[in-house]
This record gives sequence, C-alpha cells and structure tokens, in this order.
Amino acid sequence: MPKTDDLVLFAQVIELGSFSKAAEVNGLTNSVVSKRIARLEKVLGTTLIHRTTRRLTLSESGRVLYQQALLVQQASKDAFDAVTGFSQTLQGQIRMSVPTISGELLLAEAVAEFCDLHPTISVDMSLDNRFVDQIKEGYDLVIRTGHLEDSNLIARHIIDSHWTICAAPQYISRHGKPQIPDDLLQHNCLIYSYQESGAREWLFTQHDKIYPLRVAGNFSTDNAVALRKAVLAGYGLAYVPRCLVYPDLQSGNLVELLPHQVGKVLGIYAVYPYSRQPPRKIKLLIEHIRSRYMDIKHYF
Repeated sequence: MPKTDDLVLFAQVIELGSFSKAAEVNGLTNSVVSKRIARLEKVLGTTLIHRTTRRLTLSESGRVLYQQALLVQQASKDAFDAVTGFSQTLQGQIRMSVPTISGELLLAEAVAEFCDLHPTISVDMSLDNRFVDQIKEGYDLVIRTGHLEDSNLIARHIIDSHWTICAAPQYISRHGKPQIPDDLLQHNCLIYSYQESGAREWLFTQHDKIYPLRVAGNFSTDNAVALRKAVLAGYGLAYVPRCLVYPDLQSGNLVELLPHQVGKVLGIYAVYPYSRQPPRKIKLLIEHIRSRYMDIKHYF
C-alpha cells in the first residue's frame, strides 16, 4: 500500500517540476526524494515519471495518479488547517496573474484596495495576456479571459466580456461605414494580436450561428493600449473587448460598428488550483474582485 506522504511528495515533484525543488521545500536530499518516488513506483508496479536531464514527463499511469495525489495532498492540508485554524488566518502572500486590460481597467486599484482592507496580506500581481501555467509557475490565483482546459484547476465565472468593432469618426468620414461584415474586407482592420492564432478571424453571428471572417490590415499589436490609440487616431477600425473602449464610445470619440452582428463573447474567470476548500484569503479576494467587476458591468 503506498504511503500517504509519498503520494504528497510525488504531487510536489510534479508541481515544482524537479526532484531538487521538492527536496528543498521539504528539507530533504535529492537522493531521499528519488528513493521515495522509486519506492512508490515499486509498490504500484509501474513507472510514474520519465526522467531526462531537462524535464520530467508523466507516464499515463503517472497522470492518473497525479490527479489522485492532488486530492490526498489537499485532504492532508485541510485536516491540518482545520486543527490549526490557518485557513481562517488572513495573512501571507498571494501571487496572481491578470490580463492587461482588466489589470489596467480595474484590478490594479481593486487589489490594492483589498490589501488596504487586509494589511496582513500582500499581493504580487503580474499583468500578462498569455495563459500562464498556474501550477508550474506558482500562481495562487489567475484572472483569465477565455476557456478553461486544465482539469487541475477550478474556475469561477465572474462576468462575460462582449467584444465590439469600432472606428473613429474621422476614419468613417474618409472610408465610409460598413453595413455588413463583408464590407470589412474593403477596410483597414487593425489587429489585436494578443493571441497566437485567430487574431485575424473576426467572429460574427448569422441565424443564431457564429462564423469567422478573415480580415486584413496594415497594423497589428499585442498591446491593447497601443491598439486603442491607433483607432482613436483614425488609422483603421478594430475588434476589441468593449470594456477597453467604453468611455470612448460614450464620448463619441469612437463609433460602434455592426453592433448586432458581432459574435465574440468571452467569459472572465477567477482560476485557482484544484481543491475542495481554497484558503479563506483567496475566497475573499475573489469576492472582492467580483464585486468590483459588478460595479462597472455596463462596461462589458
């Protein structure tokens, strides 16, 4: 029968990505960690980890065991927390990653406010549009726009982000106003290349179905602020999250185009590693963030 502490150690090795890091965290030597993982493999009669000089790769049985080992690891933590009351202690650091638009729009201020309300908690917030490897990179909480695929993570829906096509009045006066999506093929479509693929595939609705239209333009950027400036200056039209340009649409500095035909809606989620009971400080931060999104839900 596998030992519980070996299962927990196995989960830590995978989470941290190396035997040496797991050894350091637990105050063990590398050889002890290797022997305990070897013992686990011997008891189970299968190879769990394929080792190379550069990386660790889970075998098929290793992937199955890892999912269960995470449950054992969390159950152990919950048991100790229940006795020590650590779960209820609002202290320590939270590492989080957020998208650049949300970070600049509201999360920087919201998270700073949270830290002010809870002086014993510190938050290290990274602004990044890429889908970070939350477990490998050690993030406690990630605000993510898009779909969740990692089964090791739990996602709580916060709000839906609707996208819009917009242009400056001076661009429309020079080039005309598109009436149907296909008209965009005659326009300079500025590209928001925050994603590796699909940036030029703009989504539209027709008969309750979503379809893509491939557009073209002479300028692309992965920075939302730069794209907004280019659109405001009248150099083209753009397909962006509505929250990015909401004040510009209200002031008339930008004009919304094809509003009833744009088909892109992405959920915004608070994502954290799989556990039945996340720490209270994480839950409170999620609630605080969600309330701030609700305060400006008309932006989305």
